[in-house]
Amino acid sequence: MKQFIVLAAILPFLLIFMLQYSVEQVNHYRISLLQQMVTESAQVAKQDGYFTQKNIDSLRNNISSVFNTSPESIVIEADTTPKYRVNEFDERELIHYKIEVPIEVLVAGAAFFGISKEENRGMYTIKSYTASELLAT
Repeated sequence: MKQFIVLAAILPFLLIFMLQYSVEQVNHYRISLLQQMVTESAQVAKQDGYFTQKNIDSLRNNISSVFNTSPESIVIEADTTPKYRVNEFDERELIHYKIEVPIEVLVAGAAFFGISKEENRGMYTIKSYTASELLAT
């Protein structure tokens, strides 16, 4: 009987570790898709010379569908003025962008450990730049 009581006390802790592995796999999958979508949008922006509103809206909608969140919660800061490629490197030809996406669940069984919903959230940020390939005419 003593062993059964110990098992009943320890089992919830062991199950939470298994659930945490699943949460981490889901978050990793979503983040890898996010990185792929951002890279594709950056390549389009590289060709256009800047992030067009269509490109930003498409990226925001794709991210919101993958992360099951509202498009308004996704922060996208990107250069929206054309940058032109020159024959030698110039800092002014770089297209800067920053994407912040909320991750809703970081820890499985957060309530069991006394972690509130606000503390169990985070923002994943991608901040980078790419060189423009738009030729000045």
